[in-house]
This record gives sequence, structure tokens and C-alpha cells, in this order.
Amino acid sequence: MPRDTAAVGMKGITFPAWHGKHYVTLAELLVRLGSFGLDVTWRVQFDEIVDPRCVEMARRSADAGMDTLTLLSLTTPFLQLIDAEAQGFAEDKLVLVLTEFDSSSWDVRAVDERVLSDLRRRYPGAKDL
Repeated sequence: MPRDTAAVGMKGITFPAWHGKHYVTLAELLVRLGSFGLDVTWRVQFDEIVDPRCVEMARRSADAGMDTLTLLSLTTPFLQLIDAEAQGFAEDKLVLVLTEFDSSSWDVRAVDERVLSDLRRRYPGAKDL
């Protein structure tokens, strides 16, 4: 799975996926994107299929991708991923990458610093990549 998005000029943060007993899901991150995520088309890749919903996400990703609300519907209720990456595109330009590593941390890369600033406030312990 490609994980080197630094070449596209994105800045990023990393933070623990677990905050106490609370696991930060992909669905939660999608909601936290707010209006920024609404016009994004997503393609999701998995190193490990952990749920039948992952198969559907992979199928849609192989086609034209899916909008945020479709991806959100496939990740709720609670879906914990293991080694997955969701790439968000706006007008065919990569604008956002959400990478989950081994159910232990999230890396978020974005072209819009406001997205990262908001996530830094919401997730203590976030560090710049």
C-alpha cells in the first residue's frame, strides 16, 4: 500500500488511535473533517480485510471511488481497521490521506492546514510528521 504522500506537498500529523478505552475510528475521523470532507471522493486500500464492509469499500475504490457519506455508511457502526489507508480526492487531486497503522495510530496528511489544526485540538498527543 503506498504510504509516501510527502511528495504531493502535504503536511501531516500522527496520533494514537486509542485514547484510554476509546478507539478513534475512520468514521469518527470522517465526521471530524466537517465540511472539508463533504466534496471528497475516497479510495480505500487495506493490507488486511477485517470485516465484510472492507470488501465493499475495496470494490467501490476500484471503480470511481465513493463520496464521504457512502464511506461513512460503510464504516459505521464501530469498525476497527488494521493497516488501511483512505485517500481523499477533490477534482482528481489528492487532498487528504488517512492512514491507520496496526490499530495503534493514525497518520493524517492534508493540503489544508486547518484540517490538521482541528485534529490537533481534538486529539491530545498529536505530533507533526
